[in-house]
Amino acid sequence: MNQESQKFEIHLPVEEVTTAVELLSVKTEFSKQKIKQVMQNGAVWLTRDESTSRLRRAKRTLAKGDELHLYYDETVQSAVPGTPDLIADEADYSVFFKPPGMFSQGSKWGDQCTINRWVEQNMDRPAFVVHRLDRAAAGLILIAHTKTAAAALSKLFELRLVDKCYRARVVGRVEPSSMVLNSDLDGRKAISRMTLLEYDETKNCSLVEVNIETGRKHQIRRHLAEAGYPIIGDRLYGNTEDVKVEGSEDTKQPDLQLVATELSFTDPFSNKEAESRKSEKKNVWASSTRSKSGNGEIDGDELSGDETARVETKSYAVPDRLLAPELCKPATDESSDGVWPGRQDT
Repeated sequence: MNQESQKFEIHLPVEEVTTAVELLSVKTEFSKQKIKQVMQNGAVWLTRDESTSRLRRAKRTLAKGDELHLYYDETVQSAVPGTPDLIADEADYSVFFKPPGMFSQGSKWGDQCTINRWVEQNMDRPAFVVHRLDRAAAGLILIAHTKTAAAALSKLFELRLVDKCYRARVVGRVEPSSMVLNSDLDGRKAISRMTLLEYDETKNCSLVEVNIETGRKHQIRRHLAEAGYPIIGDRLYGNTEDVKVEGSEDTKQPDLQLVATELSFTDPFSNKEAESRKSEKKNVWASSTRSKSGNGEIDGDELSGDETARVETKSYAVPDRLLAPELCKPATDESSDGVWPGRQDT
């Protein structure tokens, strides 16, 4: 049986000192090079002392009593990751634009198509996901680069201190132009606020902006579908009929027309510099805080009370160059003719 055409998993007790490559080369039909690639793609796991984690290092020695796990799925292993766009590098964390099709998190079958794995490999830095976007959705996502940063940013999301704004193209004319969608999802409270940005009469679709106060699974997609305005391209909750793609004679279901366009929050790290200077102030021998007289006294205007308490609100937005024309915000000046951005009147 050709294992490479299969989806399977195997669990191997380690009975002697060896490596994962050696053990799997005996127990599977894969070459050692293939096994190394599968390991790099996150499909090999090691259980030791009741703790299980991914195993990527081909030379790591396995000990008697360990258990090795391989989760092989040819579809997952052959998938090619997309390329996210870096919006901002803030040292403790980065902001990326995740393209549609890229995962926010991996599975036991692999993680090479996740944004955090891409960051680890291409930026050579630790990467921790602190919130998620649907695979089919595009938009802004935060990646922490330390465990401390991950905990701080996760806390902001937990306390609902992050303002998240999305844009979607939906079927039909949204009326009224602003509404609150608050039906419970999976028995939990969920609140979405939808505002009409523009209506395209020729295609009977609306561009809407959505702000969410909670973060339930598929919240926007489910709320908008329940309200009678399914997102175009939503294969789970929307209309699955063929849709004509603009500028094409072919008909096919378009990609999900949902993008996370803005993130705003109080930067939990913005006071680090001031706190650092405050620590230096306590050290009279710190050259950066000593007076020019050299008497060890601190200049009174070196660090103000306002500076020690300074916090900073960070806001990030997706540049239009990364958005499909139909998801760009319409012009608001008086000269606007009300036509969808990037389109010609018909």
